[in-house]
Formats: sequence, C-alpha cells, structure tokens
Amino acid sequence: MPAARYKRLVDHLAEQIRAGALPPGTRLPTHRSLARQEQFALTTASRVYAELESMGLVSAETGRGTFVRETSVPAGHGIDQSPTAPGMCDLNFNYPELPEQAELLRDALRQLASAGDLDALLRYQPHAGRRHERAIIAGHLGTRGLAVSAEQVLLVSGAQHGLTVALMSQLKAGDVIAADALTYPGFKAIAHALQLEVLPLPPDDNGPDLAALDALCQRRKVRALYCMPTLHNPLGWVMGRGQRKQLAALARKHDLLLIEDAAYAFLAVDPPAPLYNFAPERTLYVSGFSKSVATGLRVGYLVAPVSRIANLERAIRATAWNTPAMLTRITCDWITDGTVQQLEQAKRRDAAARQQCARRVLHGLPWHGHPNSYFLWLPLPATVRAEQVVSALLQRKVSVSSAAPFAVGDHRPQAIRLALGSLDKARLESALLLVKEVIDAAACGALG
Repeated sequence: MPAARYKRLVDHLAEQIRAGALPPGTRLPTHRSLARQEQFALTTASRVYAELESMGLVSAETGRGTFVRETSVPAGHGIDQSPTAPGMCDLNFNYPELPEQAELLRDALRQLASAGDLDALLRYQPHAGRRHERAIIAGHLGTRGLAVSAEQVLLVSGAQHGLTVALMSQLKAGDVIAADALTYPGFKAIAHALQLEVLPLPPDDNGPDLAALDALCQRRKVRALYCMPTLHNPLGWVMGRGQRKQLAALARKHDLLLIEDAAYAFLAVDPPAPLYNFAPERTLYVSGFSKSVATGLRVGYLVAPVSRIANLERAIRATAWNTPAMLTRITCDWITDGTVQQLEQAKRRDAAARQQCARRVLHGLPWHGHPNSYFLWLPLPATVRAEQVVSALLQRKVSVSSAAPFAVGDHRPQAIRLALGSLDKARLESALLLVKEVIDAAACGALG
C-alpha cells in the first residue's frame, strides 16, 4: 500500500475520532475486516491501528478488539495518579490526614528547636541512617511481628524511594520481574525507568495465582516477584498464612527475590506475619510513614538480609545520599512517644468509617476492598467502559482512576478505583453519590 494512502487512512480515522463522528467506546473493525475493506495487507491494517494507539486515540484490548478512547480525559485522570486541579473532588489520589496532625507537627518542631544535638541534623548522615534511629525502626517493626536487628534496617526517603533502591540495586535492565496483573502504579513507573520486563500474574483468592507463578517461572527466567501480601493496592486482599508459606517455597524453588510492599499494612488488624518471616534470606520488606502519618513525611524503611545491605546502601548513596535528618528525627521521636501508634489506630478507624460510607452509598454495585482500607475497586457493568465513566465524572468535578494505571500487560479491565482518603467525609459522600449516579446512567445507556 503506498505510503500516501496509508497515511491518509490514519489521518481520516483520527479526524473522525476527534470530531466525534466515532464516539468514545466505538468498536472499530477487526484488523482483518479493515484490511479487506480497504484492500490492503493485514500487516498494514495492524500498522494503522498501532499509529492511532500511539496517538492516544484508540486502545487495543486482548480478546475484545480495538476501541475509540475518550480523548477529553486530560493527563492525570484515568491515565496516571496525579494531584487534581483546585475545586475537584479527588477520588483518584490518597493522602489521608487527620485534623490534629498539624498541631502535632508544631509541637514536634518546638521540641526539635530545643534539642541539644540540633547541629548534628545539619550534617550528612550515614547512607543507611544513624544506627540508633535504625534501632527505633526495628523496634517499631517488632510490634508488627517482624523481628529484625538495626543492621537489617535501612532508612529511605519514603516507600517509593525504598522500592527504587530495592529494584535498582538487585536487578538490571532486561531482567524479568513478576507482579500482580493489577498492581501499584508507582512500582510500574520504577520498573519502566529501570527497563525491567514486568509479567502479570492473574489473581486467585486473596492473592496471586501461585500455580500461574510456578508455570511462569518454568517458562521464563524470572528474577523477582513484587507483591503486597498485606492489604493489596488496589484490590484490598490480605494473603493468608498458608499462601505465604507456599509463596516462600516457590521463591526458594525458583530462586526468586521477593519484594514485599507494606505501605498499607498498618490498616489491617491482626494480619498474618509478614512474608519476610517466611523467607528472610530472600525478601526485601519496604514501607514508610506517608500513609500512616502524613504524605509529606518522606521517611521510609527497607528491611533486608545482611548479605544484601551493602548493595542497597550504594543505591541509597546514588539516589539520595541519606534521608532528610530532621524528618527522620521527628518520625523516630513520634515512634518513641507513641504518636505513630495513635495515628495508625485513628486512621484505621477513619478508613473503616469511609469504607462503610462507600459501601452504603454504592449499594448494588460490585466491589473489591478491605473493610479498613482507603480505597475501593469497582468492576463496571459489561456494557460500560471506564473511560466513559472517568470523563463523565470529570465533567461533574469528580476525579477517579480507571484500571489503566494499575494494569500490568495488555489486559485492562473495565473498572475504576476510588481513593477514599483525601476528601472530608461530607464531600466524600457527595462525590460517591455522583459516582453511583454516573455508573447507573451509563449502564442504562442514558449517560449524556
């Protein structure tokens, strides 16, 4: 097919989509049908759709076909997790905060100002953190069933930095890492930046399908597994003790590194012991205080076998040198005086109340979630497309996320994820009512 004719077809379809002649959600002809209709090769039909997809105008879904995308959805809404514009009801990004936190910070800063060793906070810190502060974190982890020494704890600038340090120090470009088919978008961003190949694992009951993991490891050389065994984001599951034991056994069988993300683990009441306990020689445990205390408190921690500490320290040096000394000091003081524990308990109650509100307002819709979590996953009715819902809600000043940021691989389920922790409770209920209204209208074909 001459290049001029091929380009004209791409331009014609793009113009129809942008003009609304092919509205969002329209299923385009199959590759074979388009090739037959236009009388050119199948590879050229595939190339046409590939160009439209690269322009952001269509999306290809395995087993379903090629669909026109909702082009009115701006960047950051349904495509990525980003703070929303002023006046928007944010159900897209979680930054749970309690009213008393600002006053706690004022008190902490006053106490810090009168500390005798204040000048020490103005200097470079050891890359892994000061030993006495690492010991405080180790003691904090002991209350969660994770008995580790200070030497096994490294301080990082938030859990996201901890994940970056873990991946860049233990893996190299081209390595294969497995992850849940729906997973934390921040992990995907790091893996992409480090040129790792991420392969999806289908879900089983309250965890990844371990038989699928076993089969995958027999087909491919998988180096690591990224997982969230205690309070998965976005599905809210908590893996059982038996599943954790099986996963640890599989990791030993296939020599897998396990990267355990525990960012939301504090919300679960009496969960099984961390995965780290089942395979301590091959697990990196990553978490922080952004969700349990405040998102602006960029302090996290990484627990590792002693044999891996040196490589992890080098990665901290390369990326941040050391954590902010003053924030680390405040965090450790709050652990010591019980403030962190009080905030975690208060946020568990707050999250539970928000979950109850969401489930009451969204009654009749299917959902996946944990009773204490700050998010809810809503699969949409078979006839409803996520981009359609995201766009309609944006017009009503409500921001939600589609499945796209969470999906690993080509399959993107028609679902939305609701973050419940960023609005006050009155605005949360109003926003959720609009979500229910829009989904119901879409299911009836009455969404304008």
